[in-house]
Amino acid sequence: MSDRILVAKVGLDGHDRGVKVVARILRDAGFEVIYTGLFQTPEKVAAAAIDEDVDAVGLSMLSGAHMTLAPLVVQKLRDLGADIPVIVGGTIPDRDVPKLHDAGVAGVLTPGATAEQVVERVREVIAASRG
Repeated sequence: MSDRILVAKVGLDGHDRGVKVVARILRDAGFEVIYTGLFQTPEKVAAAAIDEDVDAVGLSMLSGAHMTLAPLVVQKLRDLGADIPVIVGGTIPDRDVPKLHDAGVAGVLTPGATAEQVVERVREVIAASRG
């Protein structure tokens, strides 16, 4: 059985080309990918992650709202009793990476990450979450 990942665009970020490329990269690497579409709320992402029984959540963030929205997704998952790791990718400045980790984000992919790095990081995060 393949690992399942939910990928989502949270907030008002309407740019979806990158997240669709990442979804295809993950699918081609053997993941089962669920894409929620644009303009999702943290609550909807958390509920969908639980409903779909995913192994990880990937958030594509290009809007600059990653410091607000990514921790909210983590919190909404915890509020619902789910320990599903969250990975954030997009235009994330290096200075924000430690802050996102402190907020419970399990992995961060910054601009320039290769397809191989995306797949490797997602696999690492899922493996770590399983102990």
